[in-house]
Amino acid sequence: MNVLFSILLNIILPVFILMGMGIFLHRIFTFDLRTLSKITMYYLLPTVGFVNVYQSKIDGGIFFKVVVFQLSLALLLMVISSLLARVMKLNKGMSANFKNSIVLVNSGNYGLPVSQLVFQHNPLGMTIQIIVMTVQNFITYTYGLFNSISTRHQGSKLLAELLKMPMLYALILGFLFQFFNVKIPQFLWNPIQDISDAFLALALLTLGAQVAFIKINKIDKMLIMSSIGRLIIARMVAFGLILIFGLSGTTAKALFIASSYPASRNSAQLALEYNNYPESAGQIVLVTTILSSLTVTFVVYLSGVIF
Repeated sequence: MNVLFSILLNIILPVFILMGMGIFLHRIFTFDLRTLSKITMYYLLPTVGFVNVYQSKIDGGIFFKVVVFQLSLALLLMVISSLLARVMKLNKGMSANFKNSIVLVNSGNYGLPVSQLVFQHNPLGMTIQIIVMTVQNFITYTYGLFNSISTRHQGSKLLAELLKMPMLYALILGFLFQFFNVKIPQFLWNPIQDISDAFLALALLTLGAQVAFIKINKIDKMLIMSSIGRLIIARMVAFGLILIFGLSGTTAKALFIASSYPASRNSAQLALEYNNYPESAGQIVLVTTILSSLTVTFVVYLSGVIF
């Protein structure tokens, strides 16, 4: 019990304090969320990605296993969520939201800060989470987009969106610099490190601002099943895959924790962009984020015991 309380106090509570500041400040000043999103996506995320890859010692074998694991997990969750959507007899728009809420994970704004706290003395764990986030971005701009816009979106646009992501180039640069043992001069490394350190606070402030005005009108079956699917079923499937893949140590721990995060804010953004019941999608993100304060605490504790 003391360990669980310590995780809740020292890892999960700081996340929600920073999110709470985002909610509070956004309600007072009404931030420009598009600007905050662009700062995170094009300035902070690439930098924190580069820093963690550059500082970590991850070999090609682990990288390959993480990518294959994430794609396998996503594929299984696609099948499960599709079957559940049919059982619940959801219409096309609601079905798209439901499937995206289970498959797409908040591995960036939520996952990276939590991982940064859990693995603050273990760069490998943070690097694995960055790879997970990169794979999730790929899934978002393929499967997630396809769900939301169906046949109205062409494959070339999907590729163009992926190639716009600076994180992709930051990861490649980080791997190259580490592989060739490139030494970064201190006068360059200091500002790079400062930018990386700023990620945690601003990413969670942005996430808080994004859910600041979302209201829960009613608890319906889709909200309940989305929460169960994202917070319980997903981690059960992940645990099974960890056993099948024979993973252990930091890799197993990082992947198990990564499977427990709430629904991605991108699922709500896609619903808003293409008018697929955006209020419902926003409620799912809010509820799974709140519930994750308890479920992620338990998973962090359990991963430490098992792995």
